[in-house]
Amino acid sequence: MSTRLVHIVIDAADPAELARFWAAALDWEATADEDEAEASPRGFAYPGPQALPLVFVPVPEPKTVKNRVHVDLASQSADHQRALVSRLQDLGASRLDIGQEDVPWTVLADPEGNEFCVLEPRPVYRDTGPVAAVVVDSADPAALARFWQVAAGWAACQDRQDIVALRSPLGAGPYLEFLASSDPRTMKNRVHLDVAPFREEDHAAAVMALQEAGAVPADVGQGQSTWTVLADPEGNEFCVLSPR
Repeated sequence: MSTRLVHIVIDAADPAELARFWAAALDWEATADEDEAEASPRGFAYPGPQALPLVFVPVPEPKTVKNRVHVDLASQSADHQRALVSRLQDLGASRLDIGQEDVPWTVLADPEGNEFCVLEPRPVYRDTGPVAAVVVDSADPAALARFWQVAAGWAACQDRQDIVALRSPLGAGPYLEFLASSDPRTMKNRVHLDVAPFREEDHAAAVMALQEAGAVPADVGQGQSTWTVLADPEGNEFCVLSPR
């Protein structure tokens, strides 16, 4: 029983406003209802590997620690990188120091403090679209990547220094990267991933398969819902949605 990666979910104090920022940042479109908001590419055939929509959900708790999951944005040239950073700041992003020292990429925070990077031009990301990668801090990148090959349905494609990367077997869209980090996980992640079984497949069987691969049930106060909350082998929460 297989699942695939379908969303990135971000806790937000103001989901609609944060969706508008990210839609403008990525040249996507924003939608909102009473409970949540979303930023996704115009005309995107959901779900598909070409992009991972950003879903913003309301939470009362403020952000207090560095996120363990963040996105990296791609640039096509040095001029494009500089212009993109400037445009993002005009939209409400701010420069951020997380101890990165002298690096060729720029670290920013969105209007609610969520860290993200604007990368220097890299050939590996030339065809990803605006989001180059979703990056997950990990104590053991190789082991965590093996679990997420099962959960995301993506294939290992790169093993660089301190990073293990996955990508859709179709060779489209962003990478999912696991970055070596010694920072301890101290609380529920404000950014998490959603996976879903394919249409006509069984949700309960998919949950069982993920638990057999190393996931465990997680309680984030979800109550009764149509999705199941699990945690990966390093404790990162994720949701298994209904088939789609």
